[in-house]
Amino acid sequence: MNDSFSRTVIVFHHDGLGQAEPSLRHRLVKSYLRTIIELGQLPKALLFYAGGVKLVAQGTPCLSELVELAAAGVPLIACRTCIEFYALQDQVVVGEIGNMLRIVEMQADASKVITL
Repeated sequence: MNDSFSRTVIVFHHDGLGQAEPSLRHRLVKSYLRTIIELGQLPKALLFYAGGVKLVAQGTPCLSELVELAAAGVPLIACRTCIEFYALQDQVVVGEIGNMLRIVEMQADASKVITL
């Protein structure tokens, strides 16, 4: 495992990667997460806000990857305000619902923050 990556926080603020059509964005996020798992490049945490919270909700295209990361000890933290905005409170299937304080603390403690 890359020690510097283990201190990296990854932020998802869209329901996938890039600005493409939804099906491509979803394929890319699934591929990205699968690649970091296969390489053993586990980040310090995955943070989700704005549209990114849809990735931890029912119907997520990357459920198996997120479950695997959570089982490996990677915290998955979704913004409560965003979950409530999208009315997803009863649809979160992986990770925890946190607040902006927890998200900011994780970012502040990271050696690097990658925003996707």
